[in-house]
Amino acid sequence: MIIVLPDAKTLHDGSMYSSSVTTGNFERFIASDLTNYIDAHYRTIPQRLSRGLVGHSMGGYGATRIGMKHADVFGSLYIMSPGGMSPRPVNVENAALLEAVKTRADLAKVPFTARGQLAAAAAWSPNPNKPPLFLDLPTEAGQQRPDVLAKWKANAALAFIDQYVDDLRRYTAISIDVGDEDRLREDSAKLHDALDRYGIKNGFDVYAGTHTSKVADRFQNHVLPFFSRHLSFR
Repeated sequence: MIIVLPDAKTLHDGSMYSSSVTTGNFERFIASDLTNYIDAHYRTIPQRLSRGLVGHSMGGYGATRIGMKHADVFGSLYIMSPGGMSPRPVNVENAALLEAVKTRADLAKVPFTARGQLAAAAAWSPNPNKPPLFLDLPTEAGQQRPDVLAKWKANAALAFIDQYVDDLRRYTAISIDVGDEDRLREDSAKLHDALDRYGIKNGFDVYAGTHTSKVADRFQNHVLPFFSRHLSFR
């Protein structure tokens, strides 16, 4: 098999695999541009049943989002410790820090733990008329902004999964895994439950580990064998 590892980072370290007028249409990039490029330049089997999609953390959200909306492109899904399943909570401490960013130099000082909120804002509440970040934060002067939060909630995967049930039924196989010490365990279980509720067969594995402790092991010993079993090689 051919393994494709795209760089989906932005100025804020993550694209949320969504479509933004300021950071780019990463959903289309993965589902269309990249797929077409690989088919044109490598010896592939250019059909959906021979393509799989996998991602971890933000990539798990991407695999879920893109998988739901582009079942005509991919045939199997593996979702690892997905974020973005439920509406993202506003971290008040981070909000004050981010509101203080006025220049690119200020942005460089923002810690990694706060950049997730910037990535979400750039993806789901972009504002091309608001330099230097070109986005709307979910708070202003310390107060929450319902209009921005509504956009974020609309992009939570569990908020729109009901719209793509027929698309999810098209997959040959879907599997989800998450560590038992991962804060995303509960939301991963909710995704599994949502699929079960609609009678969509899926695997769900809770393994011993944190959010990042077993990623390499899971990929080598679970993800690759999963696609080996479920992708069409002819």
